[in-house]
Amino acid sequence: MSFPADYRAPTDLLQDRVILVTGAGDGIGRAVAKACASHGATVVLLGKTVAKLESVYDEIEAEGGPQPAIYPMNLEGATPADHDQLALTLEGQLSRLDGLVHCAALLPYLSRLKDYEVEDWLKVLQVNLNAPFMLTQALLPLLQRSPEASVVFTGDRVGLEAKPFWGAYGVSKAGVDALARMWAAELESTTVRVNLVDPGPTRTALRKRVYPGEDNSSLKLPESLAPLYLWLLGSDSQPVTGESFAWPTC
Repeated sequence: MSFPADYRAPTDLLQDRVILVTGAGDGIGRAVAKACASHGATVVLLGKTVAKLESVYDEIEAEGGPQPAIYPMNLEGATPADHDQLALTLEGQLSRLDGLVHCAALLPYLSRLKDYEVEDWLKVLQVNLNAPFMLTQALLPLLQRSPEASVVFTGDRVGLEAKPFWGAYGVSKAGVDALARMWAAELESTTVRVNLVDPGPTRTALRKRVYPGEDNSSLKLPESLAPLYLWLLGSDSQPVTGESFAWPTC
């Protein structure tokens, strides 16, 4: 099944569902979180900057969405115990989890591998690859209780193409692609579906950091990607799993 180019998500697509979005304070994560709320979901906003999460929280409430939850977490330093505590908190306060969207990403700079700072390498792999693994593993028991759960990873083709100078970010995104496919294969006989989105060039702070001189006025806004994420999170994409959707060829 391919993503319908003219897809319009029903207003109640995610009614009564709980969706956790990482990197929810900015960029694609913010756009996805707001879109989920506007289609009925109770959204758990996870990110490291409380002020940004509070801003998204206020926007969701102002637009009449279900009251979201804020869960501050710095994925760079989060331990397995921190992820387990997140799972316990969600179980205790919300009793369920129907969707998990991995949008958080770290890309400090472009560099030749021989010049890459080892400390930065470890930080990028921690946020972009280790954290999505640990989060998915910790939250899997909750997801498996849902009659229809969906996990969406966010990839990047620079990883699969092994483009020079993309360093730890490129390696981490290659790993995310493999990780998503592994999870999908291992969960194929369960109620949990796993897919990956490659957003392509998007007008985000992350892209501006590595292309500071770029005229980004022609780049799509993060909100343009929301229909694809909604489709993968909702029933309309059943039984799609183990697939990768690259914008705009998805």
